[in-house]
Amino acid sequence: MSSFFYYTFPSGLRLVHRHTPSPVTYAGIMVGAGTRDEQPAINGMAHYIEHCVFKGSLTRRAGRLVPQSSSRIIHRLEDIGAEVNAYTTKEETVFYAATPAPFLRRTLRLLLDIVLRPTFPKEETDKEKSVILDEIESYNDSPSELIYDDFENLLFSGHPLALPVLGTCKSLRHISSSPELPLRFMQQYYRPERMVIFTQSRLPFERVRDIVQSLIEDSDTTYTAPSATSERVPFTPSSSVRSAAFRKHTHQTHLMIGSRAYPLGHSLQLPLYLLNNILGGGAMSSMLNMSLREQKGLVYTVESQYTPLSDTGYWNTYLACDPEDKQQCIDLVYKELRQLIDTPLTASQLARALRQLKGQMAVSAENNENNVLAMAKQTLYFNQAHTWQQSFAQLQSVTPDVLQTVAQEIFRPEQLFVLSYE
Repeated sequence: MSSFFYYTFPSGLRLVHRHTPSPVTYAGIMVGAGTRDEQPAINGMAHYIEHCVFKGSLTRRAGRLVPQSSSRIIHRLEDIGAEVNAYTTKEETVFYAATPAPFLRRTLRLLLDIVLRPTFPKEETDKEKSVILDEIESYNDSPSELIYDDFENLLFSGHPLALPVLGTCKSLRHISSSPELPLRFMQQYYRPERMVIFTQSRLPFERVRDIVQSLIEDSDTTYTAPSATSERVPFTPSSSVRSAAFRKHTHQTHLMIGSRAYPLGHSLQLPLYLLNNILGGGAMSSMLNMSLREQKGLVYTVESQYTPLSDTGYWNTYLACDPEDKQQCIDLVYKELRQLIDTPLTASQLARALRQLKGQMAVSAENNENNVLAMAKQTLYFNQAHTWQQSFAQLQSVTPDVLQTVAQEIFRPEQLFVLSYE
């Protein structure tokens, strides 16, 4: 079992550390700021910041702040064999690296520089704007990815959660027009109480805490100053529209069916996670894969997923099929949902599902990157992390009746949203 260690600095900045014997260290910063903190005019801001903080920042050298270029930022870590990454979601922006254990301090220093003291040099950010524009167009050319954005727009209509993470070409040109716009966003949302520094290393926790302490004392940043407000608008349903069809001139029909679901921390979050795995998780033996692919041969891919957010969440199933098979696929999906609503699993079915999920969780736990990111997210929202074994222990008390209750709440036909590309 892994041990987690926690510390909260006087500013409200939190540190979570997992001690492992591995010679590879993971270190990063998770910020509780994402697409839902945007308005349409600046849609894509969080993602733009994720890209552009790497284009230049200030760093302290010989007691004074000096600029560091994008080239220096890249080479500072990659020259020691580190792998640097970042991503943006609806609610978080994350910067992290995997690095040889002796270079934890260098890694954290660079990450703190770019997150707390970015400069957004115009010449560099203009080039990155072109990269992001290409990313948007590439995404628009991929219906299997774009449909997720359009489905979220249907689910969360009228709320910032409906906005796409990448933004639009129009909003991106506005965002990139001045460094003052991203800096203003960061002053409002990149606040210490919304940040978690996370590490996984063979170094003892006390050593890691001291390194972080010395680095934040040296940061001399203004981003910890209070802002007028950084509160999020709670999600409340505002639209009764539950279906949409778009002409995309694709060879296949792309279809998504789903509903709103439980938020992070809900008492039924884990049971829904298990139920989704039974219905359409990664295994070939999932109900949807067996029905639509193995038995009927109607699809190449059919999958479902559950995405909990801080105050809401959603469940969806995605498939692509020949246009003439669309209605048959819809009917089969509804048939499997109705099966879970009407008939509780048998004890042997539940035991098999738990055994399968336990194996999947154990295999997934071998991915240290996924583990450390999950640890950071749990700390961001709940101030503590847990192992997969602890999560699975909670699932072992789930009964067939509980899973049927979840199905009746989430999979009811009258509350499902349906989106198709044709």
